[in-house]
Amino acid sequence: MKVYNKLVRDKIPAIIEADGKTCEVEIASKEEMTKLLEDKLMEEVNEYLVDKNLEELADVMEVLFGLAHNLGYSEEDLIKKRNEKLEERGAFKGGVVLKGLK
Repeated sequence: MKVYNKLVRDKIPAIIEADGKTCEVEIASKEEMTKLLEDKLMEEVNEYLVDKNLEELADVMEVLFGLAHNLGYSEEDLIKKRNEKLEERGAFKGGVVLKGLK
């Protein structure tokens, strides 16, 4: 059996079994989830940096939603906080580079 020991999307075991294969899984504790999600975030960010596509960005976003949930926040809470910061401080769309401060 190939060993992964990494967090996967919730439906992956069913997808594997539907493909006629078997897999071994366990459910992580809340404490374990933080580290697993942080590792998954780094994995997905690195995949985005290589592939630079919308699918990898969506994976990063899904991990962020998972991290928020693990911290006791909903997806809506995360989006609301994002919108508050957007209103107060703006976005990262204009290409503004702060070169220095006097």
